[in-house]
Amino acid sequence: MNVAVIFAGGTGQRMNTKVTPKQFLEVHGKPIIIYTLEQFEEHDEIDGIVIVCLVDWIDHLKKLLSKFGIRKVKEIVPGGETGQMSIFAGISKAHELFSDDDFVLIHDGVRPVIDRDTISQNIQCAKENGCAVTVSPAIETIALKEGSTIKNIMNRKDCWIAKAPQTFRIGSIYQAHLQAQADSRYDFVDSASLMLHYGTKIYPVEGKPDNIKITTPSDYYIFRAMLDASENSQIWG
Repeated sequence: MNVAVIFAGGTGQRMNTKVTPKQFLEVHGKPIIIYTLEQFEEHDEIDGIVIVCLVDWIDHLKKLLSKFGIRKVKEIVPGGETGQMSIFAGISKAHELFSDDDFVLIHDGVRPVIDRDTISQNIQCAKENGCAVTVSPAIETIALKEGSTIKNIMNRKDCWIAKAPQTFRIGSIYQAHLQAQADSRYDFVDSASLMLHYGTKIYPVEGKPDNIKITTPSDYYIFRAMLDASENSQIWG
């Protein structure tokens, strides 16, 4: 079985929104989090969804799920003090609801342009290799910094951009989180970096470049433009 853990616990500090968290901002009358959830709701290989949400917004989220017909959500859990602990809260609930050998697809609530094929490829790759991490090719040169200077310039042909979903066996990612806590490590940037640290070989799934994460105001307007372009293509062909 496959469960999606959707992280919707961010406060949107880089969006300059003082009232509404970025995942609840509306685009064409629908919140960003709903666009994201619909992709997993409508995928026939996804058996359940766990959402990690800001505690003060859980009741509002429940109303949105009812309004937009999202029925696969098994549980909404409050986030933790850090992003890593918030993801662990979702994984812990998935661990309660599903078996160790089932797969968990960890995804950002503000990454709404995820598509069916990428979800399917994650599941297939994880079945074959034990895990899968969505990537896209680096399209610009990446510079590694050291203090206030540049340490090295990477050849972009050797680089990928790590995105989401990131897919693992529930038992494996759960135990890795427990080990990280035992080691007092709370600084991993994502699940892939945590699993790499504890010896898991990571297998990539190349997704589409437009699988953007809505973090800044410009991201919001890019997403809105993408929706407009999609609607126009349906009207005009």
